[in-house]
Amino acid sequence: MTIKDWLEEDRPREKLLQRGPTALTDAELLAIFLRTGTPGKTAVDLAKQLLADFGSLKALLDADQQQFCKGLGLGSAKYAQLQAVLEMAKRHFKEVLQRGSALTSPEITRAYLSAQLRGYSYEVFACLFLDNQHRVIQLDELFRGTIDGASVYPREVVKQALAYNAAAVIFAHNHPSGISEPSQADKQITDKLKQALALFEIRVLDHFIIGDGLPYSFAEHGLL
Repeated sequence: MTIKDWLEEDRPREKLLQRGPTALTDAELLAIFLRTGTPGKTAVDLAKQLLADFGSLKALLDADQQQFCKGLGLGSAKYAQLQAVLEMAKRHFKEVLQRGSALTSPEITRAYLSAQLRGYSYEVFACLFLDNQHRVIQLDELFRGTIDGASVYPREVVKQALAYNAAAVIFAHNHPSGISEPSQADKQITDKLKQALALFEIRVLDHFIIGDGLPYSFAEHGLL
């Protein structure tokens, strides 16, 4: 049986058009990207196998060309297509949150920061600087570290915030492990940064940790 033999509401493409992309599973979204399966496997079956082989959708999206092309049914053309899609997503969110744009949607902010930091194999600590109307001034990747940590210096964050004349800031950093829960060190540096910036009346609105799945929000968990 092929996907064409399925009920229309169960086919990934038709399901997306009828109910929107958020209604689809990771495997269904990946199946639309793959377009076709392999002998004996539908595109959805192949997508499920690839997700099992790579461990997660994030691991598949983060794979380099050599790793990606080892996957059944994947090759250089698919890798190029995927990289183009990921880069378009980055540029889309960058345009949405271009300089002077007001942060009116937490979802867009979360998606933008996730798109910018998701692909790194090492920790990156970024600051989104805002004016007093919560309009974007600049996103800076201030610190880079190793696979399990990055040194963050409050003095440098304050210096950059003052240089931009920022009134507020949102922090974000990635966890290459994929685990988005904050460590004790994450909580401690957030407190230090908040205290340092408060001396100059610069507010910390949130701190996002980018891992697998939905980014973790300090503000939503009452940690700010």
